[in-house]
Formats: sequence, structure tokens, C-alpha cells
Amino acid sequence: MKNLTTLLAAFAVTTTLTFAEDKPAAKPEAAAAPAAAEGKKPKMDPAEAFKKMDTNSDSSVELAEFNAKGPGKKDPAKGEEMFKKKDKNGDSKLSMEEFAAGGKKKK
Repeated sequence: MKNLTTLLAAFAVTTTLTFAEDKPAAKPEAAAAPAAAEGKKPKMDPAEAFKKMDTNSDSSVELAEFNAKGPGKKDPAKGEEMFKKKDKNGDSKLSMEEFAAGGKKKK
């Protein structure tokens, strides 16, 4: 009787493991694969980045906000240079349009 019980238990375990369904692992890195292949982070949408930097919600980004959350975080001098290139009208604030346009030199 012990042998029969042991044999049935072993059969049940084997059957369960044999028919268990393996779920495919989710690959979150698959979405970032093109950027990772180039060695770069995927770029954030300019509108999202602007909203994230505009900490006081006045629809403009000042130099202090730009340096606190943006490229000036590591190197404030470089951040200030980038800010000035983007600030086309010279009002010491970046509008969404100036921010999204990029820092192309004035002609």
C-alpha cells in the first residue's frame, strides 16, 4: 500500500510539472532596444520635459529651473550657455516654443 501511494504521488508531481505552462518573460528592454543599441537614452517628448522643468507652473522655464532639472544639473555653466541659445527673445525665460525649437545659433 505504501508503494502504491508513493507511486501515485510521484506520478501526480511528474504530471503537474510536465503540463505546467511556462509564461514567456516580459521584455521591457525590448522597447528601449533601438536606443540601447546606439548607446543612448530614448529622448523624452519636449512637451513632457518642459512640463517637468516648469516647477512653478508659470508656463515658462527660468534659468534656475533649467539648471535644477535640465542639462545644467551637472554643469551649470554649460546649462546657462544652452539656456541662452534657446532664449531667442532674451527675456530670461523659455517659452514652450523656444524650448522645443532647440538651441540653434542666432543668425
